[in-house]
Parts: sequence; C-alpha cells; structure tokens
Amino acid sequence: MPQTKPEKIHLVEPGQNIPWRCHVCGFIFTGKEAPKGCPVCHSPSHEFIPEKDRAQLAYDGKKFDVLLINGSAHRGGNTGYMADLAEDVLREQGVSYRRFNLNEHSIDYCWCCYGVRAESCSYPCRNKNDDMPAFHEMLAASKAVIVASPINWNSMSARLKVFLDRTTCMENLFHLNKPGLTTGKIAGILVCGHEDGAIKTAMDIWLNFQQLGYVLAPFGIAFRTHGSEFNSNTDREFFRNDALIVRHTRGVVSNVIELMKLDIESALKGKLVPVCE
Repeated sequence: MPQTKPEKIHLVEPGQNIPWRCHVCGFIFTGKEAPKGCPVCHSPSHEFIPEKDRAQLAYDGKKFDVLLINGSAHRGGNTGYMADLAEDVLREQGVSYRRFNLNEHSIDYCWCCYGVRAESCSYPCRNKNDDMPAFHEMLAASKAVIVASPINWNSMSARLKVFLDRTTCMENLFHLNKPGLTTGKIAGILVCGHEDGAIKTAMDIWLNFQQLGYVLAPFGIAFRTHGSEFNSNTDREFFRNDALIVRHTRGVVSNVIELMKLDIESALKGKLVPVCE
C-alpha cells in the first residue's frame, strides 16, 4: 500500500508529550505536536514524525508493479512533490505500487565486499542488519522502479547514492554466472533541483540501473530546475505552481506504465547477454 503523503503533520492525543524526530538531521523534539520547524537544519514541520522503536523493514512477499523511491533528504520537499505527482498517476491508472522515502529508513554504506574478492559480493547481501535486504527483495519482485532525486553538487543525493551502491550484490549475480533478478524490468527517473546538473544526475542514476538490466522507458526521464538567480526558499512555491513539472512527471510515469504493460521482462528472459562492469 502507498505510504501517507509526507505533507501530513502527525498529531497525538491532547496532553500527551512524545518525542518527534526530524528525519533530515535526526534532531529530537518533545511535545504534543511537531515543532514549527527544525532548529538545527531549518526543515519545516512536516519532516518530523513521531519517534518510535523503528523495526527493521521487512518485505511481505506480495507482488506489486512499481517501486517508487524518493531519494531526497527531505521527504516532503520538492523532490517529494514529484513523487506525489507520480503517485497520483499510479493511483489513477490502478497500478499497484509502494512508495518509500529513503530518509525514513536505515541503509548502511556498502561494505565493498567485491573489493576483497568477487565471490564475497553475493546475493542476498552479507549485511542483513539494515533495511536494504527488504529493498533488494522488492526490486526483484516489482515490475518497474521510478526514482526521484534532488540535485546535490551536480549529482544525486548521498542517500540515493548509498541505496544504489547497495544494489551491487544484485549486479554481481551476472559476474558470478547466476541468473539476474532485474533483467528487463522498467525504469523511470525524476530529477528536481534549484539549478544546473539535472541531466548529469539522471544519467548517474540511469547508469546504475542499466547495469542491472533495466530498460529505460521511452521519454523516461523528467527534470525541472528553478534557477540560480532565485533564492532557494522560493523553489517550493515555484514548483507547486509550475505546469511543466506536472506534465513531464505524469508523462514519465505514464510511459513507464505503458512499457510495463508489454511485459518485456518475460519476452526478454534468457535472451539477453549481460554486459556490465
């Protein structure tokens, strides 16, 4: 099931003080509701959610169509808005999907087992202590992935880079002469940022998925930037009143769905020659 939209502010019973965590920087605030903003990183109140004992993410084994990943440090920011737009299309077309905001999950850095010896980088991943094993299973179970990322220093976010690094164990199946789990699946890429770097960011993301055997949907990349001549605190208003970001994001998601309907994953099974680094 899709997750609740990140703009929602969580409330608790009157008179009950609970801890709230900023999922951008980790600051803990105690109160009846989320603070108006984070005093540490200045994120708005919707980045706070009640702090609870966070259980390790587990995949329930149910098949679904699209894995939607918001790779931003801000789950309710401008990249999150693109993910919201993507959700709208998936719901309208009756496509089963699961959305995840990476800043709500624990994903460790890749241990680089491959650097010790190729055989050490195996699937399932040797690191079973964080949320990434569940994401591995969902990548294998879904028919398509749509990734949204901000532009950070002309590339993807650090959170998304760590997520993609951790897919190495799936890519390495090809090098170990084992059947791949992602060959022929569909990918779509959404990029949002203040200024330059959108195409490079999209290509950096796509390079990872093409080496996992994914097929980029026709017109499968959408990006939108505001401009360095503007203060970044005006980005939110700009994007939420911009018709182009809506049209292009909806277009990418629709194109992913149309290609997914052709079931090229089944058609290509056993017919492709893995060529990856």
